[in-house]
Amino acid sequence: MKNRFLSLFVLSMILLSFPVFSQTENDTTSLGLPGDNLDLYAVLDLFQKSKTIEEFEKTLNTEKTGINNLDLNLDKKVDFIKVETKQKDKDFTFILQVDVTEKEKQDVAVILVSKDKNDKVTLQIVGDKDLYGKDYVIEPKPAAPATTANPAYIGADPVVVTVPATTTVVVVESAPIVQYVYSPVYVPYYPPAYPPPYFTAFAVVAISVYHHNNYYPHGGYHGGYGNTTVVVHNTNNYNNYNNSRNTSNTVNHNNANGNYKGNNASNNASRGSSASKSPSASKSPSASPSTSQSKGSSASKSPSASPSTAQSKGSSASKSPSTSNYSSQTSRSSSMGSRSGGGGSRGGGGGRRR
Repeated sequence: MKNRFLSLFVLSMILLSFPVFSQTENDTTSLGLPGDNLDLYAVLDLFQKSKTIEEFEKTLNTEKTGINNLDLNLDKKVDFIKVETKQKDKDFTFILQVDVTEKEKQDVAVILVSKDKNDKVTLQIVGDKDLYGKDYVIEPKPAAPATTANPAYIGADPVVVTVPATTTVVVVESAPIVQYVYSPVYVPYYPPAYPPPYFTAFAVVAISVYHHNNYYPHGGYHGGYGNTTVVVHNTNNYNNYNNSRNTSNTVNHNNANGNYKGNNASNNASRGSSASKSPSASKSPSASPSTSQSKGSSASKSPSASPSTAQSKGSSASKSPSTSNYSSQTSRSSSMGSRSGGGGSRGGGGGRRR
């Protein structure tokens, strides 16, 4: 009898949790764009919980948080995302930006924080159109409204209850970062010119793994892919930002050639004695990186002056000579014939669905 009761209890718990898991699991759609590797739901959630802009930038670029999986220069290492701040009166723009090469910068997203004359604060994050497509806007869900236990009750003393939310919703005005930027102790933060010493570039992970690890904040926010009801509130603030928006020719080139689609390039890279497979795009710090492929046992050759990355299928994994975004991405084959681009990148799925 005890075993039967225990079995029924376990089964009921599984059935109760399944709808929630399924809803979260299906709450994404693949964009086929580099934005698949930076979940803006998780970014905005981290922003609200941070105490300062500097803390937000540092935590965003920490491997253990698992939020940043962005690789715009396709070196299979996560890019450092710096945070530029601009302010005009009570309007703030926090620009998430990557130095793709020494000469090229690419804006990833912009966080808009505004306060109106009634001190009501609005908070939104807008994905850059090169990385997320047009009109990719995410904002916190409003707090659950108060209602009566019986809507038909017309007495003088209704019992007021709060509808329980599926997840904790952070009230924008009470978010630590919002209170900080509007406080007298706020000091503008200036990001480092180069990745700081605390940042060590780490390997990107497969998209399916990445999105599975970043489902948790989706219940508290809405918007994103295909959601036309969430639009930019402070258009003046956003338009002022667009006047100085940064774009990268390298990113545009990789987008045009489909090099970002289905970033399964690593599948957690290569470990142990297996070698990692390189995507077909060659690495170049120039504005127009070339793509080279080799067939059979012939060695790969780059048609341009900048060297392409060649991966060998030997007994050891290929290693990047430097973790810096500004290092030239060259590797040498440990065998007589190196093969590049053979594996290709396969779609990892698990992108954003609405």
